Formats: sequence, structure tokens, C-alpha cells
Amino acid sequence: MTERKTFKKRVRARSAKTGESYTTARHQVIQHAKPAADLDPAYLAKLTGMSNEAVAKKTGKDWNKWIAVLDAAQADRMKHSAIAKYLHERHKLPGWWAQMVTVGYERVRGLRAVNEKADGFAISKSKTIAVPISRLFEAWDDEANRRTWLDEELTVRKSTPDKSMRIAWGDGRSRIDVYFYAKGDAKSQVSLQHSKLQDGHEAKGYKEFWGERLGDLKRILED
Repeated sequence: MTERKTFKKRVRARSAKTGESYTTARHQVIQHAKPAADLDPAYLAKLTGMSNEAVAKKTGKDWNKWIAVLDAAQADRMKHSAIAKYLHERHKLPGWWAQMVTVGYERVRGLRAVNEKADGFAISKSKTIAVPISRLFEAWDDEANRRTWLDEELTVRKSTPDKSMRIAWGDGRSRIDVYFYAKGDAKSQVSLQHSKLQDGHEAKGYKEFWGERLGDLKRILED
């Protein structure tokens, strides 16, 4: 297979996995192949969720240096756990930071997509609504109330009043963790994570879905 065909195959594979357009996937593949020193700090911050300055302050090296270190160790051929172990044992990074740098490296080198977790993809959404927390919680916990804005089949696995819910989605494969926060006597926030999604396409779809559903919830409760 020619180098050009190999490159196109990598782009198509990334597009299928992440849900990105071909053009976006192509840009990402090109970025992932750049030497560590040539990677733009702004690009790294967006991809990893942490700036060069922040990671250097906590770990002693910025992203460009960590990527160079891991490239030299051929970490792109390692599993996630092996990279984290290498960082912890060889470079003395505490467990959480070893994981953080590992995930950042995997994203930068195209080994892990944004929103991708060990057990699949996950997305998060939140919404602040001008109602007391008890009313917001009831809108989720009471099935009749929930059906007015979320007419989907689901199973509530665990419910802690005014604090949290754990939900199995209708397909039985994915799950939703929901958390409630008081923002005053008459204002509260709901934050959710929908996890164990199959790929980037599904994650993108549910990101839009939950944005719409939480928008409907806000309009109904504040009406």
C-alpha cells in the first residue's frame, strides 16, 4: 500500500471512530504526526484540557516535553496502563498525574479520541434552572414528570434525593450519572454524564440530544 493510501486509510479510520468529518479527521492525523517540539501550545491545551503552564507547574514538564519523553520511550506502542506505570515508576509522577499525562499523550498521538474513556465514549452536559433543587430533582425522579420532557425508556438504578441518580439507558448498554447542585433557594443545576457509548458518532448524537432535552426541561420548569 502506498504512503498516500495508508494516510487516507488512517483518516477514514479516525473519521469512523470519532464522528469527525473527513476534513477534520485529516487535520487531526496531520497534527498527531508532528514532532513534539513543533506542536502548538494552544492546540495541546485544547486537546488535553490543560495548558502547558498548568501541566508544567504540577509535573515539572510541559506537554511538548512529556510528549517527547513518551515518544522516545515508544509509548505509542504501549497500552494505557503501561504508559501510566512508566510515568509513575520512571518519572515519579503521582498516580493521578500519571493518568492525566497518559490520557493527554494518547489524545495528542491519536491513540484516544476526545470523549473516549477506557469503557467507551462519554459526554457531559449541564443546565442551571431557576427552580429549587427539590423541584429539579422531582422532574427527574418522578416518572410522570420526567415523561413531559424525556419520553425515553430507562431504569433508575439508584436515587438519592436532591443529590444524584444512576440510570441505565433503554438499550441496557449505556448509563447516565446525574448530579444535582443547589445554587440558592430558587436556583439549581443538573449535571449529567452519559457513558459507555460506542463511538464518536454516538457520542456526538447524544451530546446534541441532551442539549435539547435539558433545554426543554428548563423551559417547562421555568414557565
